[in-house]
Amino acid sequence: MLETLKNSDSKLYDIVIEEYNRQQNSLEMIASESFVPREILELQGSILTNKTMEGFPGRRYHSGYEVIDKMETLAIERAKELFGAQHANIQPHSGSQANQCVYASILNPQNKVMGLRLDQGGHLTHGSKVNFSGKIYNFMSYGLNKETELIDYEELEKLAKEFMPKLIVTGASSYPRFIDYERIGYIAKSVNAYFLVDMAHVAGLVAAGIHPSPVPHADFVTSTTTKTLAGARGGFVLCKEEFAKSLDKAVFPGVQGSCHLHTMAAKAFTFKNAMTNEFKKTMKQVVKNSKHLGKQLSNKGFRLVTGGTDNHLLLVDLRPKGLTGADLDNALSSVGITVNKNMIPYDPQKPMITSGIRIGTTAMTIKGMKEAQMDQIADLINKVADNINNKEMLEQVKIQVQSLAMDN
Repeated sequence: MLETLKNSDSKLYDIVIEEYNRQQNSLEMIASESFVPREILELQGSILTNKTMEGFPGRRYHSGYEVIDKMETLAIERAKELFGAQHANIQPHSGSQANQCVYASILNPQNKVMGLRLDQGGHLTHGSKVNFSGKIYNFMSYGLNKETELIDYEELEKLAKEFMPKLIVTGASSYPRFIDYERIGYIAKSVNAYFLVDMAHVAGLVAAGIHPSPVPHADFVTSTTTKTLAGARGGFVLCKEEFAKSLDKAVFPGVQGSCHLHTMAAKAFTFKNAMTNEFKKTMKQVVKNSKHLGKQLSNKGFRLVTGGTDNHLLLVDLRPKGLTGADLDNALSSVGITVNKNMIPYDPQKPMITSGIRIGTTAMTIKGMKEAQMDQIADLINKVADNINNKEMLEQVKIQVQSLAMDN
């Protein structure tokens, strides 16, 4: 691996190998992470990175586009087939830029938009004041019901009728339950608003048919090709045909310049891979593992936000254990279990401390882990939580983590 780099830049080579070893010897449990097929690594490091290209198939600004047009067209058709979409743009460099492209296609600065609160499961690009979305557009946030910890659809509808937004955004980065896309779509129509679903976290589950699809209900759907899609590091947008021209114009020249062709090729493989029975089988196991891990953690005294999960992630309230998210995040990291501290609904702690952690099962499921391994992982997490200042015990857990990671 990387033999040429080894000879030309040994310091950088050593850093990459160090990260490779960390991934091999750790339990990767961050909800936005996955392990990609070898084809993705090959394509994202391929000769396609040599070519500069702007525009779209049949409408390019550089010569030598004939082969590239075939590649991008293939990726577009696969994305449309996979998700049943009328139009797809696979050029956005990330999920954040995919959202930016949608905003640019239908909004003007200071237009009214509604999005899910960041501290209750939403994303930075859904209106956070520190993000471009909250700085350029006039966002109002909707949130969760304090008792059920589910999206408060009645409040959303009430706020929409009062605020009269031009766009309603939904989707989440730390929400463990299905979202009622049909209901929010109906609310959007009732106030004459566009409807955008950011499905970045659940796109692989949608592709596998085990999570409701937002495509029939939304004007626009954005996503990454990472996370549960377990593919290229990039973004894409799906939309209804009536928005195709305005979306494409917003992507280029509106938001981005030249395409990342090596990544677009990797996206083409990502969509093909997500159509396979093996991928669908893996995604089903991802959800089984998430539910099983949640049950085992609950049995050990952890509290799950919403009481469980419908998808690939768990949001865990640590207050019953007397811990903060930062405490357990750091302790788990020291033994080789990577999760992330995360705000829980109506969290009394600050964002860099938090009362919870977010745990995902995608990466380890791809490595072949099933319910039996989730039992072991729950035991290890609990041991760390109950012995957070016991260095001897943490060293023992670290050995167990490495053994489990290397066996799978």
